[in-house]
Amino acid sequence: MSKHYRRKLQLSPLLEKANYFLFGPRSVGKSSLIHEQLPGSLLIDLLDDAVYEELQRRPQALRERIEAQPGRLVVIDEVQKLPKLLDEVHRLIEEKKTRFLLTGSSARKLRRGGANMLGGRAREAALFPLSYSEISDFELLRYLNYGGIPRIYLSEEPEEDLRAYGRIYLAEEIKMEAAVRNYDRFVRFLEIMALSNGQELNYQSLSSDSGVPARTLEGHIEVLKDTLIGYELPPFQLTRRRKAVTRSKFFFFDCGVANYFARRLPLPENSQDLGICFEQFLIQEVRSYLAYSRKERPLAYWRSREAEVDLIIGRELAIEIKYSKTFKSEYTRGLRALGEEKLVKRLMVVGRFPARGKAEGIEYLGYEEFLKELWGGALI
Repeated sequence: MSKHYRRKLQLSPLLEKANYFLFGPRSVGKSSLIHEQLPGSLLIDLLDDAVYEELQRRPQALRERIEAQPGRLVVIDEVQKLPKLLDEVHRLIEEKKTRFLLTGSSARKLRRGGANMLGGRAREAALFPLSYSEISDFELLRYLNYGGIPRIYLSEEPEEDLRAYGRIYLAEEIKMEAAVRNYDRFVRFLEIMALSNGQELNYQSLSSDSGVPARTLEGHIEVLKDTLIGYELPPFQLTRRRKAVTRSKFFFFDCGVANYFARRLPLPENSQDLGICFEQFLIQEVRSYLAYSRKERPLAYWRSREAEVDLIIGRELAIEIKYSKTFKSEYTRGLRALGEEKLVKRLMVVGRFPARGKAEGIEYLGYEEFLKELWGGALI
């Protein structure tokens, strides 16, 4: 396909105010966004072997390149490949007031390696897969199967491209970086994590299923988080009447990537796995909206012995997510239990419902209406 979607994240307004790190998983479109929105910038591409080798030998060559073309915004792409370059960036910000955009796959990876994070002289922004608001011809079943990585969503052979994505991730992010000691065991672990996408982190069960010792699992999960392949959704633990669970849930950043590693493509219309993909999709939409609108809200889920709520956004909104086309009053059970605690202002069920309504004071609506209100700023 030759279509192109305009991204919600606008870099120029951010860079007028400050230097920025731009983080995002592999292939979500960071480089394309730079070429599209910052055409006059000086691009230092660390994926270019010649550029990388020169700057690895002589970090001061960065200053020489910049001084040869003064006054331009400087973009360093994939900065995590050469963390020591950040010392030179720091000096140029201090001495020359040079403005930088620094892209990479993970802030955590840089910090854990002891990289110079510029002492607060650069803010952070994030880029995610394509969102509903960016796709003019959105197809839900396609998205739940193959996700929102731009070139994969637009592909005529998305399964093939997901296979290539998975191989490159394992080859370059895991094997080449020597991120784990036992590569083959990590591959098995990755499949088990994908099959457990959206579930609570039960280390004993994961260890049994994957053959990875429990003491190693935490490190493997940190690798997934370091490379932005996945994230944890923490438990909401402020309820007093009902004791809440303390385990986080783990989600992959993209439906298609999770489905590929779980080896379950394509998913038919009646597949039960579409339910967790739908939940993953809507939670990712909220994450994207908050990041792009520069709004900070903690996200969590809640579960007690008797009830569960899929997503809680600050103290403003609690959401139960259902893939069903028909609203049922039983969908409000967890929200009613949470509502008794009077901790969250608004309670809502989101599904594929054709009409909006209320049941026992709890709103229910279709996902498209929900997302239009979310991206329009009417919900948060």
